[in-house]
Amino acid sequence: MKELTVRQKEILSFIADYLKRHSYPPTIREIAEHYSISVKGAHDHITALRKKGFLKQADKRPRTMGLTHAMPENTPELAEIPILGSVAAGVPILAEENFDGNILLHRSMLKKNKKYFALKVRGDSMSGAGILEGDMAIIEKHKEVQNGDIAVAVIDEAVTLKRFFKESTRIRLQPENPAYSPIYSNDVKILGRLFTIIRSY
Repeated sequence: MKELTVRQKEILSFIADYLKRHSYPPTIREIAEHYSISVKGAHDHITALRKKGFLKQADKRPRTMGLTHAMPENTPELAEIPILGSVAAGVPILAEENFDGNILLHRSMLKKNKKYFALKVRGDSMSGAGILEGDMAIIEKHKEVQNGDIAVAVIDEAVTLKRFFKESTRIRLQPENPAYSPIYSNDVKILGRLFTIIRSY
């Protein structure tokens, strides 16, 4: 099969995730709205995915689109990233360690032999780093991070997303919004570092 573009991989992942959640595919208009592109642009991507052998369509009616036999449910092309609740990009909030479904990403977007999880962003303290309320943060699991990394940290059973700095006698979790003050602690547990952000416009 021919190689997919980054946008085609994203759309394929969106279709696969939509199929799994709804048991029927999205319309071309829904795809266009999700990615803030024109209906013609979405149609062109769907046509390319069909030509490359990743999608099939029974006819021209809506919601007849499907994944080809080359992409079964357990396809190695897509990785299921578990959504484990919310993370505060503001004042720390209690962790919601309940499983909240999966987000599907094409494996070409991820590092090999690394483990990931996803958290929904709440708050605006990291807006200066381009992380906004409602974003989905994809986190690469790590117990340790470097100074300056954006990390998911646990403080007093609360989970927050901040830039990490190890000082001489304490840990500083630095927001990226001047309206918020740094968080200082000697007891910080690191769950991972930010890998990427997924946003629905």
